[in-house]
Amino acid sequence: MDIIVCVKQVPDTNEVKIDPKKGTLIRDGIPSIINPEDKNALEAALRLKEAYQGKVTVLSMGPPQAEVALKEALAMGADEAILLSDRAFAGSDTLATSYTLARAIEKIGKYDLIFCGRQAIDGDTAQVGPELAEHLNIPQITYVRDIKVNGSTIIVQKALEDGYAVVKSPLPVLLTVIGELNEPRYPSAKGIVDAFRKHEITFWTAADLNVDKARLGLDGSPTQVVKTFTPTNDRSAEILHGDLDQVVGTLVGKLKAKNLV
Repeated sequence: MDIIVCVKQVPDTNEVKIDPKKGTLIRDGIPSIINPEDKNALEAALRLKEAYQGKVTVLSMGPPQAEVALKEALAMGADEAILLSDRAFAGSDTLATSYTLARAIEKIGKYDLIFCGRQAIDGDTAQVGPELAEHLNIPQITYVRDIKVNGSTIIVQKALEDGYAVVKSPLPVLLTVIGELNEPRYPSAKGIVDAFRKHEITFWTAADLNVDKARLGLDGSPTQVVKTFTPTNDRSAEILHGDLDQVVGTLVGKLKAKNLV
C-alpha cells in the first residue's frame, strides 16, 4: 500500500502573539511544530503500512526550515520526505497550495491513499484536503475518526455533530482526519538517528513540477489576508455578593435599569 501524507509546519499557537500596530504575527522566537492533526494523519498512515506493508511518503510545502518537520516525520517512520520550496509558492492561499500539492502528487505517481489533517491550526480553513482531491479527481472523505481497509475498499467512520456516518470508498481516496482517530507515536532513538544520518529530504521547486505559474503563490491566490488582529473586549463584569434574595433583587433592578426586563 502506497500512502502519501501531506503535512504542514505551523507556529505553535500557544506561543503566538500579534503585533498590535502592524496586525501581523510575531514569528521571531516562536517555535514551529508539525500541525497536530497532520501528525494524526501520519500515524494512521504508519499503522496501515505496518499492517499491509508498502511505503509512506510525506509531502510538505513551505520555506527551507520546514525540513525540520519532515525530519521528525522520517524519525516517526516515514520512508520518504519531499519539500516543495520556491519563492514562486510564497503567499499561496488554500487554492494555490492545493494546486501545487496536486502537481507534486502527480509527479510522485502511484498511490493508494492520501492523508491530510482536517485543518491547520494557523488557518483553520479545512479546505486544502478537499481541494486537493478535486484537483486529482479522486474521492474524498473528511473528518475521519476510524479506518478499516478491505482489499481495494476502505471503510471509515466520518464524524458528525451528533455521531458518525459509515462511509465506504474504492481506492485511491483522500482522507482528512481528526485528532480523535489516534495518538501519534513519539520518534524512537533509532528513528531520530536514521532520519538525520540515512534519509535525505528531496527538494522540488516550481521548475520540477508541471505547473501553470499563473496559478502559483500570491498571483494564483484569489483570497488574501488583508488584516490580522486580536479581538478587543471593552465589556465589564460585576459580581454580586450577599444572600440569594438580596442578589436577585439587585440583579433585577440592574436589568430593569438597562431595559432588559
